[in-house]
Parts: sequence; C-alpha cells; structure tokens
Amino acid sequence: MCSEDPRPPVPPRGSGQTQRLQALPREKMVQKYQSPVRVYKYTFEMVMAMAGVEYVSFIQKNTVNWKERTLLIEAHNETFSNRVIVNEICSYRAHPDNEEWTCFEQSASLDIRSFFGFESTVEKIAMRQYTANIKRGKEVIEHYLNELTTQGIKHIPRWTPRATVATTETMPENSRPAIAPLPDLRVESSELLAHSSTKEPLTNLCGQETLPTTSDADKLDADYIERYLGQLTPMQESCLIQLRQWLQETHKGKIPKDEHILRFLRARDFNIEKAREILCQSLTWRKQYQVDYILQVWRPPQVLVDYYTGGWHYHDKDGRPLYILRLGQMDTKGLLKAVGEEAILRHVLSINEDGQKRCEENTKVFGRPITSWTCLVDLEGLNMRHLWRPGVKALLRIIEVVEANYPETLGRLLILRAPRVFPVLWTLVNPFINENTRQKFLIYSGNNYQGTGGLIDYIDKEIVPDFLGGDCLCNIPEGGMVPKSLYQTEEMLENADQIKLWTETIYQSATVVKGAPHEKLIEILEASSVITWDFDILKGDVVFNIFHSKRAPQIIRKDSASPLVPLPSGNNVQLIEKSWVLGVDYSSVETPLICREGESVQVCTPALLHSSKTC
Repeated sequence: MCSEDPRPPVPPRGSGQTQRLQALPREKMVQKYQSPVRVYKYTFEMVMAMAGVEYVSFIQKNTVNWKERTLLIEAHNETFSNRVIVNEICSYRAHPDNEEWTCFEQSASLDIRSFFGFESTVEKIAMRQYTANIKRGKEVIEHYLNELTTQGIKHIPRWTPRATVATTETMPENSRPAIAPLPDLRVESSELLAHSSTKEPLTNLCGQETLPTTSDADKLDADYIERYLGQLTPMQESCLIQLRQWLQETHKGKIPKDEHILRFLRARDFNIEKAREILCQSLTWRKQYQVDYILQVWRPPQVLVDYYTGGWHYHDKDGRPLYILRLGQMDTKGLLKAVGEEAILRHVLSINEDGQKRCEENTKVFGRPITSWTCLVDLEGLNMRHLWRPGVKALLRIIEVVEANYPETLGRLLILRAPRVFPVLWTLVNPFINENTRQKFLIYSGNNYQGTGGLIDYIDKEIVPDFLGGDCLCNIPEGGMVPKSLYQTEEMLENADQIKLWTETIYQSATVVKGAPHEKLIEILEASSVITWDFDILKGDVVFNIFHSKRAPQIIRKDSASPLVPLPSGNNVQLIEKSWVLGVDYSSVETPLICREGESVQVCTPALLHSSKTC
C-alpha cells in the first residue's frame, strides 16, 4: 500500500511520463541488539586501566588507539558456526562533549541457522539471556572504577608521542596504569562467546559493518532514556534504538519524537515489526491529513467552544495532565447537527495533540518521565438520548482513530457516576478498545468515587472539581442543549471551510501486488517542468520506475476492450500496452529505485519538451 502525491508543475503536451510501482519479496530477519550510549564519568584512560585491554584473548580482537582514545572489540563464534552465528561489537571512546567522560556502545546479532525447526524460538530465548546481564555490566565497571579511586588512582596521563618515531602505536610505559589489569568484563555478559575467536571483519546480512554508523548527535544515551523516557530493559532500549535508526534512514531525518516511537513499541509489546507497521501507517495518516499542524491551524467553531463539555484541569498525583469530560452533560446529537462529525473528530485530535505537548512540559516540571495523561469522565446525566445511533457511530469512529494513532497515551481513565444505561454504551464501545487500554479503566457508580479507594487516591483533594463535591472551581463548559437554530444541513456541513481543510487531500492510495504493477500517467504540458512524487510504502517493498513516451495510452470506452484495465488483484492500473516495446515506444528515465517497507520517498524529475529522456 502506498500513498502518492503526483503534483506536477505538469510537463509538454505530446509527451508523457509513467510511474510504475512493483512489489518485491520479503527478507529473513535475525535477532539483533543495539545498546544506547552508556556514559562513564571517568576519563578514557581510567576506564582502559580497569578493562585491561592490552591483553588479547582467543575469543575476541581488541583494537586500542591511545592517540584517538578509542577501543574497538570485535567477536564472533567459530564453534557450532554451522548452526549458530553470533556477532558482537563493543566500542569505547572519549565523550564528544566532555573529554573527562567515556562513552560505551554495544551491538550484537544472533542467527540460529539450524535447530530442529525451532530456530526462531531459540533465537529469542538466547537474545533474552544475552541481554539479561547487560545492565549489570555498567554497575560492575563503576564498582571497579571506584576501587581505583580508593587506591588513590584518580588520574592517568594521556598518551603522548615519543621523541623518536615509534613503529607501533602503544602506550608508553610511563603512561600506563601501575595496577594489574582486571578480567575482560565484556565477555562475561554472554556465555555464547565462551569458545569463539575473531579473524575477519564482522558484517550483517546486507554485507555492512554491524557497528552503528549513526552520528553522535543522533544517538540516544542511557541517561537520557532514563530521564525522559523511563526505565527500560536492555532489550526494550535496543528496540527503541533500532526502530529510531530505521526511521532516520528511511524518512530522511523527519522522524517523530522518541516518546511517540516508544508508545507504538509499547502498544505492540516491543515487537519491532508490528510496531513499525502501525507507526508507518500513522505517520502516513498524519502527513495525509496534516495532523502535525493541527494545533497551529485548528480553531474550533464557537458552538464547540460553548457546548463541548471537556477541558484540562491541573494534573493527577503522578504528574500526568488531567482531562475532564462531562459526557453526561453533552448534547452529542446537537453538536453533530451543528458542526458535523468531522469537526468533532478534529477537535478530539487537537486535544490529543495538546495532551502530548502537556506531557512534555510536565516531564520538565517534575523531573521524571511523564508520557501519558489521565482522563476523568463524569457520566451523570447520561441517558438513552446519548445512544442516538449516529452519535454512537461517530463515537466509535473517534475511538478507532485515536486507538490507531495515539496508543499508550492514556495512563488512566476514571469513569464516575455511571448510570444504569452505562452497560449498554459499554457493550457497544468495548470491542473497539485495545486490551491494554481497557486495563486502565476504573469505573465508579453512584457516589462510590468518594472517600478512600476513590477519586482522592488519584488526584489531590485540593483540585477535586466543585461539581464532584470538591472545592476547586473547574473552568469547563457546563454544556446543555444546543439551540436548534445553530443546526446546519448536511450540504452546509460538507462545505464548511474548517472541514475542507481537513477532508481534502492530494494523496491517493493503491494496493500493489507482485506481478501486477500500478502505473500513473502524467501528461507533460509545459517545457522545463518538474514532476514531484511523494509516496509512503506502508507494507512490503516495491520498485519505482519512471518511463517517458511521446505516445499516450488510448482511452477507450468502458464497453470496449481497453488497455486501461484495473487488475483483478487490487486497484492497480496498468497503462503501458503489451504491444509496446521498451526503447522504441517508451524509454526508462532513470535507474529503478528500490523502496523498502515504511520508507517515505520523494522523487523530483525534470521534464524536457519533446525529449524521450529525462534526467
């Protein structure tokens, strides 16, 4: 599936260009681990003194460069290499912004080629075992560094070149630490390497070095993750880093914030493939409907301002922003007839966008990660009027959109004063709510929310709203019935300016299957024009081609045999006739471009008048 934006400053009549997308087969994945950057607040020389890197064992290759202050450790297994392939790379280097600190990174890949049909399961178990002790590694190194300081070793001179030209790059005797080197702690993190050695450069399945190539400015360090994203296991950290790096490579640096990526990973239990799929779909949705700009451009109609009974109200005891919705006091039918479903949906999306922004602000205020908010729903006044079928239909659509694009943003949902009609509404909406989200619901009927175990367990007594028996004035519209004089016809709602901005899109969608290319014709009308293609690959890999021809496909009436026939496998359209000969009737403009799953691709093609070739 792809969304495309064929916006030509359209090119010269008499010639044209055709875009073709073709599906590609999938590749096999192996289990991988990538650590964040771990920072030791000691100099590189102190860390090296502890690690004992001058001794090279048979299970790994250590390359230390005292001049550049770097250490590279490479390892892979030889034993059972016909069944199991383990690659690992560790690196130490001076911190780019503070020479008194040292950075450490670690990456590994595990590929079990043959294990009686249980390869995938064994790979996951082995990788979990591998990462189980990784975080302890930093604690151990910190312990021995502290031991050095207790021995009075707080500074080790840096390497300096000798007066004479040295034939090998080693540390001078007078610059080396005067203590016995300790065992290599890195090897202890994985017993899989206990009988292995390294003799050639390590590569991944694509033939590239497995050492991360991301620039220092784009890397995540462990302290940042803990401060702004929360406590993660080593494997969860690795999933975040891998998905983030993949987005940087495929989306040209235009990637969502780390908190947003992490929410999608949590929504799929840190399954990278599943999280990547729903995240890419959401990113395409955001681009298609310009959701990133909603807080800047969206101005709700006055009817929503006056009668939409929801608003932000301080924060809960965990520091989460608190949103209160008095659903029982809302005239859902009147709002739908006055502003329409699209306006209400966009208003809800603006609330979600604002919620994410407030979480970031609270993270700074409270000094700990705040990645979700709390919603308090007051149902007093809910009756059969709220079960009006178009209203329920609109509610279900809103839930579906929010669940797909704002996963793990709801920390807790407090439902208060649920009336007898509530089970009917719950039965309708329950199937559309994710299981992880349902577990965050707390439902109170009548006045059960008062007292211990109720509302004051989650929000401070001082901010309990007045309409719930508290002393705090809550600045949220009281709702009421929307005057019928504000109702609009369906035609008026469809033509409303704020809805046009929301529903109109220049993107189109197509399903491309293997052996059934999807082709798009752009007619060239003006010389020196430029065709811009902007599309997203939601699932699978495709090949993108641009062809040029002075002939145009014949447009034949539907009741005739037409070359412009949608293929039975989807909504693909094939324009190039079977009788056409490549190089005679049409020509290839550029080398085919392979587009991988999840990539966001932008292609600009200058079009030349009366030319069969375009640069």
